[in-house]
Amino acid sequence: MIRKATLPDAREIHRLLLVYAKDGLVLPRSLMEIYESIRDFFVFTLDDKVAGVAGLNICWEDLAEVRSLVVHQDYAGQGIGRHLVEACLSEARQLGIARVFALTYQQVFFEKLGFELIEKAALPQKIWGDCMKCAKFPECDEIALSISL
Repeated sequence: MIRKATLPDAREIHRLLLVYAKDGLVLPRSLMEIYESIRDFFVFTLDDKVAGVAGLNICWEDLAEVRSLVVHQDYAGQGIGRHLVEACLSEARQLGIARVFALTYQQVFFEKLGFELIEKAALPQKIWGDCMKCAKFPECDEIALSISL
């Protein structure tokens, strides 16, 4: 089941993100950051457990990012990631956002959902926001993709 995250989900979201952040696959998020942005997150729950999470971060009046997309290893390959991205895109459409992007290592996954490869330079709001805080900046090796809604 997909739903908007609630405050009681924050610790599980944090634990799940840490698993992938330690391998450099997603940006680490402090528990405080998760509480502050809890309204950005969708969770996919199975057996009353957070099996996956994704956030829709609004960057500008016409631009948002799908970020912090992770699925618990026990549930990988079951379509949870796709459902989470679709929930983010649906919310972006409701908000009137024209374009959504992702910085990722999973190019094929996002292309299957209709995202297209773009240059990171096309995302100035992102580069001067979160990217400046990243240990990989300015040598980012993630792939930028976007979709027009």
